[in-house]
Amino acid sequence: MFNWQTSFVRDVVDQTSNTKSFLLEVPGAEAFNFLPGQFVTLDLPIHERPSQRLRSYSIASWPNGSNLFELLISHKIGGTGSTYLFDAGKPGHEIKFRGPLGTFTLPETFERDVCMICTGTGIAPFRSQLRYMADRKFPENEIHLVFGTRHESDILYFDEFRNLEKRFPNFHYHVALSRENGTSWNGHKGYVHEIYEAIAEGGKKDMDFYLCGWRNMISEARERIHQMGYHTDRVHLESYD
Repeated sequence: MFNWQTSFVRDVVDQTSNTKSFLLEVPGAEAFNFLPGQFVTLDLPIHERPSQRLRSYSIASWPNGSNLFELLISHKIGGTGSTYLFDAGKPGHEIKFRGPLGTFTLPETFERDVCMICTGTGIAPFRSQLRYMADRKFPENEIHLVFGTRHESDILYFDEFRNLEKRFPNFHYHVALSRENGTSWNGHKGYVHEIYEAIAEGGKKDMDFYLCGWRNMISEARERIHQMGYHTDRVHLESYD
């Protein structure tokens, strides 16, 4: 297990009304090295019991040789960890962490097309992976990102992924809004499931699926992908409450 390290908040950016990006710096380190898709665990002073202080978050930035990394965090009502970070996590604030941890990473070479399916801040590891690929050699395979959230105002990194789609013709960005009733949104209204089922053509395409996000979405997606005929080794996941 990694030893605990010290980081300091360098910057905080509002992404939506209840989601912020926290840019953390590891002082004294020449670089903070990690694999896109990994996470860190924070030790927050929110409880006397050590096990109740730990909160894990996927890294939303990508390895670039610096000692900085970014976390994408949503403020949960009643959530002691996110409440603490939103209240105390100002520039200069000290946060202890360990990592990087986790194996939710992409292969070095792609044998098949890939469909990344996420909801809410579950987009974080995919942003890390896609931007890392964009800075290097983007694979020739078809890469789909399917992002689901409730309202248009909740969409994360919209312009960023639209621009990435323009740069790489084999990258496709899809958004599903489950509770959007406004007239300004011309995209998909509903859940992510209809989108990835159409991409997979009901199981006719040879694909790998990567899932990250709300636990209920993960559970339903796994079942639907299995019903389309895909073996369990084609599904890779990272879920949270």
